[in-house]
Amino acid sequence: MSRIAEGDAAPDFTLPDQHKNPLTLSSLRGGRVLLSFHPLAFTPVCTRQMQALEAAHERLASLNTVPLGLSVDAWPAKHAWSREIGLSKLRILSDFWPHGAYAAGLGLFRQAEGFSERANLLLDAEGRVLLLKVYDIPELPDLDEVVSFIEALG
Repeated sequence: MSRIAEGDAAPDFTLPDQHKNPLTLSSLRGGRVLLSFHPLAFTPVCTRQMQALEAAHERLASLNTVPLGLSVDAWPAKHAWSREIGLSKLRILSDFWPHGAYAAGLGLFRQAEGFSERANLLLDAEGRVLLLKVYDIPELPDLDEVVSFIEALG
């Protein structure tokens, strides 16, 4: 499958968060959404990636942007992990079943490994891709770069 690109409309989803509460992407229309894909819970870089989003939650909210973490982990694992790493504001979504289906639909699923790319996907108020950045798996995404991009949008 080809990878989603800037200007494309992101397909809708309904995925459970770490508390098993469903979230539908289209319910967030009217503001920007940052989908931050991470390969697997309980790994060092993914932990730092989600903690950075948690720390920037208010800053992103002030920029009319909702941050969300996504991975193929089942919601019970995400629940335990979110408690372990101290997430209280950030919703982390489970793209578990069908396994990695949302990431695959975006062209961001790594079939050989069974998890998503590490990527940040910024959507505008209508759900179109403003920014897509894919990182090497061991690389921590530069959240300041994403925030600077959002700030430049005005």
